[in-house]
Amino acid sequence: MTNTAQYETVALDDGGDALVILDQTKLPNEVVFLRLTRTEDICRAIRTLQVRGAPAIGVAAACGLYLAAKSIDAPSRDAFFERFKAAKDALAASRPTAVNLFWALDRMERVASAHGDLPPARVKALLREEATRIMEEDAAVCRAIGEHGLGLLRDGDGILTHCNAGYLATTKYGTALAPVHIGLEKGYRFRVFVDETRPLLQGARLTAFELLSAGAETTLICDNMASQVMKNGWVQAVLVGCDRLAANGDACNKIGTSGVAILAKHYGIPFYVCLPTSTIDAEIATGDGIPIERRAPEEVTELWYEKRMAPAGVSVYNPAFDVTDHSLITGIVTERGVLYPPYGESVRRAARGEGGALK
Repeated sequence: MTNTAQYETVALDDGGDALVILDQTKLPNEVVFLRLTRTEDICRAIRTLQVRGAPAIGVAAACGLYLAAKSIDAPSRDAFFERFKAAKDALAASRPTAVNLFWALDRMERVASAHGDLPPARVKALLREEATRIMEEDAAVCRAIGEHGLGLLRDGDGILTHCNAGYLATTKYGTALAPVHIGLEKGYRFRVFVDETRPLLQGARLTAFELLSAGAETTLICDNMASQVMKNGWVQAVLVGCDRLAANGDACNKIGTSGVAILAKHYGIPFYVCLPTSTIDAEIATGDGIPIERRAPEEVTELWYEKRMAPAGVSVYNPAFDVTDHSLITGIVTERGVLYPPYGESVRRAARGEGGALK
């Protein structure tokens, strides 16, 4: 099996003329790359999870906004920024929960606004530089998360993970899976238990594919098997990603994560949330303020089946995310180090990039 690490999940092409993404809706059976140039196609790719994972969504949005600006031929500065703002708003509306999407778009807008007196061609060049910088930073940040996270693990540990927070969710290494990938580079051997992750099966389709291709000992389990696996003593740590972290340390991640955290607490297993500091939303006090995306009922009733599984007319509740209370989190692994409870001020300081936030 080809190692997925050789693929670029999301990137600009060499000429800066298109966003190139690995279509994750086709995995694990097909490896298909898409070249996207139009804002509406990039929005659709984010919305339909052709590109997914909070960091990768941020990179895709930054590249998408650069490509939108590149295509603008406006008679005046005001006309240029009117169309630029419309493209930003469209990209921002593609998914509501992952804060990296808005963080990346705001960074791009700040560059454009700060250089609005320059010729449009120069502004477009600066936007390309910023989108490239966001991509490069993501790889470096994920590497650092992996190094810090690896320090919490021992060779031979059993690790349970939920959803996909690896190479496929970022530009490189991943967040929650970064310690695993870097550990494999250094000769560590881990046993990784992968929740299938309903309803979109990112664990079964993506994480299992990614880890197997990297040579990790990988066991796929249904979501409702996590308790038994923990009870068996097979899990020494839980590593998960995060789409938005509230100021008090509440973590929003793929639906089912909070249940895994409750089980880990019961069995005395450390539960670590791995994220770049760009995922912290210090403006939201607690997880109760995080908007939770609702997905189509068909993802539960028929998407994965040859014939419809559930009876027609049944009501379906299909949230994409849930919020894990900060009291269940052993540590928050960032590119700057590991945050430990009590959170609160340390999370806010980490979000501001200030020193003294981490232990």
